[in-house]
Amino acid sequence: MWDILEVTHEGTHDFERARKHALIQEYELFRMQKGETICDVQKRFSHIVNHLMSLGKSFDKEELTIKFLKCLDRT
Repeated sequence: MWDILEVTHEGTHDFERARKHALIQEYELFRMQKGETICDVQKRFSHIVNHLMSLGKSFDKEELTIKFLKCLDRT
């Protein structure tokens, strides 16, 4: 019974791995969108990073800062 509840709540390991790979790709391709405010960009970025961290990915603070600054539009 416990296994059924775990799969129902958390999903299978294959699903978790696929979700992690999709989020990593989204993180790597992350860019500021046209007409988006810095606040909106920060929310989207935090959402991706938080989900990746919940799946076991770790980040260095400096890495996140550099990634975020690089994704911003010149304006």
